[in-house]
Amino acid sequence: MAVRRPTRTPEPESTVDMQGTAWHSLYSVMHAKQGRPISWATVRRIGGFARPHRARLVAFVLLSVLTSALAVATPLLAGDVVDAIVRAEPLRVVALYAVLIAVIALVDAGLGLVERWLSATIGEGLIAQLRTAVFDHVQRQPIAFFTRTRTGALVSRLNSDVIGAQRAFAGTLSGVVGNLVTLTLTLVAMVSISWQITLLALLLLPVFVLPARRMGARLAQLERESAQHNAHMSTQMTERFSAPGATLVKLFGRPQQESAEFARRVLRVRDIGVRRAMLQTVFVTALTTVSALAIALVYGLGGFYALRDALDAGDVVALALLLTRLYAPLTALANARVEVMSALVSFERVFEVLDLEPLVRQAPDAVAVPEGPVSVEFDEVRFTYPTAEKVSLASLEDVAVLDDRAGVEVLHGVSFRAEPGQLVAIVGSSGAGKSTMAQLMARLYDVDSGAVRLGGVDVRRLTAESLRRTLGMVTQDGHLFHESLRDNLLLAAPEATEEQLWDALGRARMAELVAALPDGLDTVVGERGYRFSGGERQRLTIARLLLAHPRVVVLDEATAHLDSTSEAAVQEALAEALAGRTAVVIAHRLSTIRSADLILVVEDGRVVERGRHEELLAAGGRYAQLHRTQFGQRVPVQQEDRPAGASPAPQPQELPR
Repeated sequence: MAVRRPTRTPEPESTVDMQGTAWHSLYSVMHAKQGRPISWATVRRIGGFARPHRARLVAFVLLSVLTSALAVATPLLAGDVVDAIVRAEPLRVVALYAVLIAVIALVDAGLGLVERWLSATIGEGLIAQLRTAVFDHVQRQPIAFFTRTRTGALVSRLNSDVIGAQRAFAGTLSGVVGNLVTLTLTLVAMVSISWQITLLALLLLPVFVLPARRMGARLAQLERESAQHNAHMSTQMTERFSAPGATLVKLFGRPQQESAEFARRVLRVRDIGVRRAMLQTVFVTALTTVSALAIALVYGLGGFYALRDALDAGDVVALALLLTRLYAPLTALANARVEVMSALVSFERVFEVLDLEPLVRQAPDAVAVPEGPVSVEFDEVRFTYPTAEKVSLASLEDVAVLDDRAGVEVLHGVSFRAEPGQLVAIVGSSGAGKSTMAQLMARLYDVDSGAVRLGGVDVRRLTAESLRRTLGMVTQDGHLFHESLRDNLLLAAPEATEEQLWDALGRARMAELVAALPDGLDTVVGERGYRFSGGERQRLTIARLLLAHPRVVVLDEATAHLDSTSEAAVQEALAEALAGRTAVVIAHRLSTIRSADLILVVEDGRVVERGRHEELLAAGGRYAQLHRTQFGQRVPVQQEDRPAGASPAPQPQELPR
């Protein structure tokens, strides 16, 4: 009777361990990446990222070895306890074994805490390292990269793929090392006790692995389908829950259709979830039953040998406990290549982004923009937007193959010069290349030939910091981050004081509106600033420009979204912003640029006309045609041409200088 008591206690632990092994085997096969060779170039690059963590990695591996050894020691001591009881040895012997088991448990717990700390610091450190590297690299990409890339796919690289790469260090590395040690020591211990029982135990291994591969393939297919439906639902929610998307759905009256489409996918995901849960439960229950039969085999055959005095009772208990330490590492090592390949795939996806070379780089000998007033010059500038292969990845665009069509030249030998303090206006048809010229001034792209110069220095030889301090730009959309008004303004001048913030808002004619908000400057603007009207958003971006105090101002349709009242107010504010500064204004409304020092008419990427307002009207060319289109005048109306007694023609607002 004394022998039976200890033999019953391991059974629940054995069942739990076998169940965990079954789940692990199934999960590994479901997520297998088959048919891919190991890239040693990727492994070498991983070594570069691991170099800062070498000391902790070595300590981590050593602790994994030690804890694996302790895991094998406990079953052997449990067998010795049973033998001591059967042989009726003194109580102090049994107590000594019990104390040793307790000490091993305490040491194992302490080592486990240290091992977990090392795992967390290595893993989290690697996540921070990779995320920072990817984030910094992405920020250096040209605007074309962001116009082609799906934002969700890019964010996924910084989240799921980086975490998948981290598992290579925190999980796979220690798992492979620990399982090798555990398997070796367990096999040595079991063979030394009974090679016959050990051989039978090994013959049962295929019962664990083979069904997992068949069932895993079916479950993987269901999981992929579920992931596709979830991705579609996520995209639908992201687009429909944004302010423009919700407005579009309401305007076209499709809430019922949207709801039906969403419900269809939800119900399919539900059905897949039920089917997947049942398949998993059937599989794990079957393997848990097989594990129970294996334990029964050990007890039955071991008991047979024990009754014939060929085996001690304690050895039977030790074999049963060791069996739980055998299948787990065997199954894990059988799927080790799957885990390694999954980790390598994650690293490769991260490296794929890091290998995309930025088109705009700071020169090693870059200089600052010269002090004082700054001129802007275009010298025979030719430019073609880069092809997809230079700025994007097929996986980030969600396409099989990137568009390989060659780009079409947008600007054809454009030349002009804005002297310090001058206001140069650029007008022309949509798609003529006006905004492209603005982007080249800010060096969002680099020219193909010719040069863009600020203060007489090619922008490609300027430091990025001095270029950003020198040139301020207001774009058409008036974009704001989903942060507070204060944070959006401080983007231009992080050290600005409260007084300077309110001064900029006042000059942009926004102080009164912001002061009336419940939270004032701490008001969160909403996604893309949709809590404000288009004109209010534009005035806030102009306030941000005023706060930056640039020496060169570029306005790309900056007043396009303003009504007449707001436009007049903003133009008064811009008078201060433009005073004494070089300004390049891209305008659709010709009323805003009548007093410009130089007007450039751009068509099809070429400057077709240049001159002052009166000169271009008198020439009767493209500018005069645009003027007639906007103001309904067949010919330029001069003061002396009006009939006697006629009232003076109303003059549109001009951009103050």
